[in-house]
Amino acid sequence: MAAEKIMEIRVQLQEALQVQGKNRKIVMIPFTGEAKGPNFTGRVVGPGVDTQTISWDGALRLSARYMLEGTDGAGSPCRVFIENEGSWDAGFRPRIVTDSPLLQALEDAPLTATVEGVPGGVLVSIFQSVQQEE
Repeated sequence: MAAEKIMEIRVQLQEALQVQGKNRKIVMIPFTGEAKGPNFTGRVVGPGVDTQTISWDGALRLSARYMLEGTDGAGSPCRVFIENEGSWDAGFRPRIVTDSPLLQALEDAPLTATVEGVPGGVLVSIFQSVQQEE
């Protein structure tokens, strides 16, 4: 199954907050950013937050939640909520909720994401699995 890139979010990270508990450490990193793709252009509204849970054995789990505001490919104003969870080992699985009729199919689509470091932040790329025609 092939994957088609539906969006890139260039994230600018802010100062991290953390707490070390008995069994795990929690790191919360607020962020802002800009998003673009073939059917959406916009920005993170308010800060998004990437919450990192590091267990006593060193396992790291990431969970980012944020709202984008912009325009869809039809030029209509819309919002897109993204919840992206996963780990470096298991990969990242974003979920989308949107008020855009054009983008609504993404709510049920099989999505994956990559996260790569860039100066000042990270670049999140979201992909939709698509079946190739034979």
